Amino acid sequence: QVQLVESGGGLVQAGGSLRLSCAVSGSIFSIKSMGWFRQAPGKERELVAHIDAGGTHYADSVKGRFTISRDKSKNTVYLQINSLKPEDTAVYYCRVQVPAGEYWGQGTQVIVSS
Repeated sequence: QVQLVESGGGLVQAGGSLRLSCAVSGSIFSIKSMGWFRQAPGKERELVAHIDAGGTHYADSVKGRFTISRDKSKNTVYLQINSLKPEDTAVYYCRVQVPAGEYWGQGTQVIVSS
């Protein structure tokens, strides 16, 4: 059974940094992409960054502040978030895409105070 477990969220002041982690366990093959989404209260879930065979990709709203990386040996994907803003407050979700579908984590909360 495939499981994605996010960690690293928390309460941080504006301007601060966090590093989110998503550890993937279970039998999973042929990963097409690994990505991070976020969902703020009352808003739709949005893709903020993902990594695939073509490299890394970012939403315009986070370019220059967010960095996605992957450690294949640990089957873990990270999201480094710098210069946090109150509008970054959201639940952050990890998603892994495979040819047959996708897997999601349970989310980790990020709250940015002004």
